[in-house]
Amino acid sequence: IEATIETDSMQAASLLMKEKFDAVFMDVHMPGTNGLELARIQRSGGLNLRTPIIMMTEEDGDPKLLSKAFEVGANFFLFKPIDETKLLRLVHASKEFIWKEKRRFQRVRVSLPITMEAEGVKIDATALDLSLGGLLVRAPAIMRPSSQVTLSLHLPDAKVPIRVRGKVLRVTDYERMGICFEDMAPAQRDALLQYLLPLILAEMRGPAS
Repeated sequence: IEATIETDSMQAASLLMKEKFDAVFMDVHMPGTNGLELARIQRSGGLNLRTPIIMMTEEDGDPKLLSKAFEVGANFFLFKPIDETKLLRLVHASKEFIWKEKRRFQRVRVSLPITMEAEGVKIDATALDLSLGGLLVRAPAIMRPSSQVTLSLHLPDAKVPIRVRGKVLRVTDYERMGICFEDMAPAQRDALLQYLLPLILAEMRGPAS
């Protein structure tokens, strides 16, 4: 693994415009421009427009801060002090499959009831993992890759389900499908983010000792 290190955020911003990287790790708090603004600069264009951003933050991660980081383009998070195993796992993931399989956001394991609709047929299913970009579904019926579906996500305590269009990306076995979201409205995305943030923080912190 080769790494380029910059401690000055403006020099880092300049470097991001000149060189292509497999992944970009940035601290939320940096001298000069902070990590959130640097992520915004990276997502504005250039060679690393679609390069995964892993944001590093303090152990007591603030949900509001994580929410802002998602909004400006962060994909994953690491708590400090950095765990070497998790760091290497994210480096490998960024290089090998995040973009190939459209895994653009940090996923969490769930068991969430959903309803799938396609060609006039409704199917009750279960989301097994979930992110802002899509979900892994277990369903009694499998659809072909590239099939268009309408999903209703029944979030706990939500008065109405989140309805969003999606596309089947892959079929992993006889009853599981990977689906990406398409055209999610801002209000729906915000509701989903508020549901995901506590789960993301819990997974990052690991089991209580």
